[in-house]
Amino acid sequence: MDSSSFISAIVLLVLVTDPLGNIPLFVGLLRQVDPARRQRIIVREVLFAFAILVFFALFGQRVLKLMHLTDTSLGIAGGVILFLIALKMVFPHPEGRNGHPLHGEPFLVPLAIPFIAGPSAIATVLLLVSREPHRIWEWLGALSVAMAVSAIVLGFAEKISDFLGEQVTMAFERLMGLVLTAIAIEMLLAGIQKFVQQIHVIAV
Repeated sequence: MDSSSFISAIVLLVLVTDPLGNIPLFVGLLRQVDPARRQRIIVREVLFAFAILVFFALFGQRVLKLMHLTDTSLGIAGGVILFLIALKMVFPHPEGRNGHPLHGEPFLVPLAIPFIAGPSAIATVLLLVSREPHRIWEWLGALSVAMAVSAIVLGFAEKISDFLGEQVTMAFERLMGLVLTAIAIEMLLAGIQKFVQQIHVIAV
């Protein structure tokens, strides 16, 4: 196992699932829920998100083949999606990601999807597996670690929010957004480079 790429995959997956940035969202949406149920809801939603991402890791390649999508297009699309998500992290909307408050106990949407297992997380999982499908168990291991990090951070969301305060939490999210922007640009450039190489081979 290449430990450096395994750790890089964990870091990337933690960044795209963005547990720290999800803290104010989870706190706000679960504020109206019975405190005794909040931890159960968080664990449930993280498990939902984990199951969705595992599904795309295991069967995403078949979906891509059915839709006639290539690794090159996936890499470019993934870079674009990550870049857009990173911009929202650096320049957050004043009303939050969801825009409008929800009523009642959240179920699957919007906590599991799209806050944890959003388009950027799904695209990242698909990209990891498509590039090196023989390392599927490593990517599933990295995904498991990233989901465990999300569960721990979100499980202590209220305490972390109270301890850090809103301004510090936003500063951390923007810092992660800057890192994710650089990763998105690298993915986008790698996809474009591969596309140019394919055009050159066809031309020759």
